[in-house]
Amino acid sequence: MTILGSILKGGLNLTQRIKPKLITPHELQKKTLRQLMLKSKDTDFGHTFGFRLLLSRKNRLGQYQFYNNFCDAVPIYTYNTIFEKWWRRTLQGEANVTWPGKVKFFALSSGTSEASTKHIPLTKQMLRAIRNTGIKQMLSLSQFNFPKTLFEKRILMLGGSTNLSFNGTYYEGDLSGISASQIPFWFQHFYKPGKIIAKTKDWEEKLHEIAINAHKWDVGYIVGVPAWIQILIEKIIVHHGASNIHDIWPNLQVFCHGGVSFEPYKKGFEKLLGKPITYIETYLASEGFIAFQNRPNTHTMKMVLNNGIFYEFIPFNEDNFDAEGELKNNPETLMIDQAIEGVDYALLMSTCSGTWRYLIGDVIQFTDVDNHEIIIKGRTKHFMSLCGEHLSIDNMNKAIQLTASDFNIDIKEFTIAGIPHEGMFAHKWFIGTDQKVDADQLKTVLDQHLKLLNDDYRTERICALKEVLVTVLPSEVFYDWLKAKGKQGGQHKFPRVLKNKPLEDWEAFVGVHGNEYMVMSTG
Repeated sequence: MTILGSILKGGLNLTQRIKPKLITPHELQKKTLRQLMLKSKDTDFGHTFGFRLLLSRKNRLGQYQFYNNFCDAVPIYTYNTIFEKWWRRTLQGEANVTWPGKVKFFALSSGTSEASTKHIPLTKQMLRAIRNTGIKQMLSLSQFNFPKTLFEKRILMLGGSTNLSFNGTYYEGDLSGISASQIPFWFQHFYKPGKIIAKTKDWEEKLHEIAINAHKWDVGYIVGVPAWIQILIEKIIVHHGASNIHDIWPNLQVFCHGGVSFEPYKKGFEKLLGKPITYIETYLASEGFIAFQNRPNTHTMKMVLNNGIFYEFIPFNEDNFDAEGELKNNPETLMIDQAIEGVDYALLMSTCSGTWRYLIGDVIQFTDVDNHEIIIKGRTKHFMSLCGEHLSIDNMNKAIQLTASDFNIDIKEFTIAGIPHEGMFAHKWFIGTDQKVDADQLKTVLDQHLKLLNDDYRTERICALKEVLVTVLPSEVFYDWLKAKGKQGGQHKFPRVLKNKPLEDWEAFVGVHGNEYMVMSTG
């Protein structure tokens, strides 16, 4: 095994020393778009929007003409519009709709913001692209100066069941479960929890089985959504009577996380450790593997530009989006080299899964355009702006992190809603912690942090945003609500902003189970 570690470590270092041919982000993305259109030119989608004609045109009017022609021909889609027009046919088994051939797999996206489950097509080309990006991320580990021994350890990937549902036409499941069911044979030696436990559909049973068997595995690397990884580690520690996870996994060195910001979880997570570990962030969505952190001492991720995904960027402002986060007609769209650092952009994607100009719902910001490095700022519909306060998820996460530190508590989950209040507006927070805290005091501190983090929020707290209401709940309430919705485990996470029907369902759930969970107090 030491020899294997040396080979892997040496291979990573050699790969990093090989200098790739310098190609600009614009050239990489233009080439990707051409490849996607060329592959899809004979699909129904390609015929409808004239891909053959677009590909045959001579673009003598400048480097953006091909892109401009593409934008003029192909409309922007949301999930609902592309599903109704195109993907519904794909789901019914029709071939050559938006991508050549039939689609065998569909990823079930959590859909918490719209109270419905989304079916995202996953072609064999996209599954291969996700694997390739995973390998690229593995190769980037040489930048972190890990010891050779890390590459001999097991990798625990906590995801959905690999026992996929099949209806006679296609398989469906969580993206993490689909990906794990397709792992190459050479990786199975390192992969935990292994094939048998990975097939388990009952989430609580899966966590229980992992906890029982954890001491048998020499885990060095864990992958998953922060909330579920933290719950799993707590179960492992309790089951084995350990003081921290390093009593069980002394060689644990890396946590590769994604799905939500890690900052609100970090304080509580680190209480479960016996020594520091390295955190690596990834941006893997049901629509594709978008970016990953490829170097230490940073909170940014490098976008993958040459692996089956073409990106467009819509400035996330009042010119392009309304107050509810809905896209307006004829928004401004940009290619990657037209983007500006420090500006929020909603992300459009065209992919090798037959996704075209698809509004994924995420908002990103470039920290370095030349090196195409980004951070995730939030969701188009998860910004809170009832009266011009423009409160982002980034603001919320930071304020929660600072508030938890001030009270020395672990806030595992939270969500916020905007409500009418005395002729004006109020923010209604639900905060999940298993420690005792006074809701009125917590409200005051949280409000102060938000005022310091966001000038618009501070202004509106004087004007239209008349009140901040806080309900403190045990963290179990949040996870039980997800369970009741069939959204437990895997890539599912609690939405940071609740509106409309999901908000009604949540408040009804808290109302019915309030005494059972012993609601601590309401501000």
